[in-house]
Amino acid sequence: MPSDLLLGQLAALAVLSPAAAFAALGSYLLLLRAPSERVVSRVVLSALSISLAASLAIWGSAVAAPYAFMPVALGRWFETGSYAFEIVVLVDRLSATMMVLVSLIALLVGRFSVAYLHREAGFARFFLLLALFSTGMLALVSAGTIDLLFAGWELVGATSVLLVAFFHERAAPPRAALRVYVTYRLCDVGLLGGAVLMHDVAGSAQWGEAFGAAAWPGTAAPLGPGAATALALCLLLAAMGKSAQFPLGSWLPRAMEGPTPSSALFYGAISVHAGVYLMLRAAPLLQRTPAASAVIACVGAATALYGTLVGRAQADVKSALAHATMTQVGLMFVEIGLGLYWLALVHLFAHACLRCLQMLRAPSALRDAQEIRAAHAGEPLLPLGVAGRLLPAALVRRVYWLSLERFHLEALQERLIAAPLMRLGRLLDQSERRWVAALSGWPERAAVDPGEEGAPGVPERAMAFDPPARSAKRARS
Repeated sequence: MPSDLLLGQLAALAVLSPAAAFAALGSYLLLLRAPSERVVSRVVLSALSISLAASLAIWGSAVAAPYAFMPVALGRWFETGSYAFEIVVLVDRLSATMMVLVSLIALLVGRFSVAYLHREAGFARFFLLLALFSTGMLALVSAGTIDLLFAGWELVGATSVLLVAFFHERAAPPRAALRVYVTYRLCDVGLLGGAVLMHDVAGSAQWGEAFGAAAWPGTAAPLGPGAATALALCLLLAAMGKSAQFPLGSWLPRAMEGPTPSSALFYGAISVHAGVYLMLRAAPLLQRTPAASAVIACVGAATALYGTLVGRAQADVKSALAHATMTQVGLMFVEIGLGLYWLALVHLFAHACLRCLQMLRAPSALRDAQEIRAAHAGEPLLPLGVAGRLLPAALVRRVYWLSLERFHLEALQERLIAAPLMRLGRLLDQSERRWVAALSGWPERAAVDPGEEGAPGVPERAMAFDPPARSAKRARS
């Protein structure tokens, strides 16, 4: 079996190979000119192949040592005062399995994209983001500390938003990317708070020191019930945002505005399961807090019910697949809440492979439907819904209408969350303006919006330094 140092070097190679491809191609694009499609694809696919080979070697060593739990320190990024950012990778069955899944799916999607995005204007940009995403996701799943996991988590979120807005010449993709970005930002507060709380209550950022060094899924973490519950709920908030759990999953169908390969990679196979991985990594913590486990199971059950009802009423295949993904990820949360961690891991691996295939075949869905109907020789297909035959017709119609409207989830979020936050922001902005006006000696500017030209209360001396405003005033006079 390889030594700990060799395993750490293999993990670093798996993470840094796509990072090196991103740095090389990015530098070439900035300093010289756009390389050919063949050069771009070969560089990125070669780096992903190296990552896959290293991940397979790590996975083989983890299988050979079934009780292995090997954190490998690779040095420090920086150190200040009493805090040091340790670069630690963790080799166990969970991380090794996820590294193989990430590198394998990324390589397959990259190979598929060579033909799918041929002659696309953003070909090089897509492969650059693919390499950066692979770096972030591999760092996330191999991280031995919550600090390193947070860094990979943010890289995954950034590349996700950029790929949703890939076709930025249209209006819909940027709007969808903005919704994804806002949801990620709000929910990532949970991961940031969890990292701070973990440092405080456990005195360490390393999973082994905070949760125990037993082989995954390990035993109950050596933390008090209150601290364990608070930490688990913080991590759950982050996982709900990344894995599109109810009621925070309305962004997932909108994220399908990106290219089909990125939809398969992010929202069918890898990125959408990052929250599941976070909950699996926190399995020793969940064993300490039954209350948090019950909340996780309830969130997953609500998501599975919502995704099933809404997904059956969708008219386009990518939205239907998005809600089907939401349903299966919700079932994984239920399994984790019930303590079935191994079942959730197997479910994750199988679902990622299946959903990636379905997403890549989404453009061929119409032809598949025609072939199915032709195979039945014009006979009507059997109804699949059992509830539709058992429940009253009026209730079925009502639920169907709500499913078409996606239960008005986005409207409720805008009314109950976005609107109050915007009002609070405006109140804070007005208070800040009054305070600045009082300090500057111009109290009459307290209620002025600087975006309004010639607004009442703006002194002449203030407009004197603003040529566009002065010109507008002269034109009106």
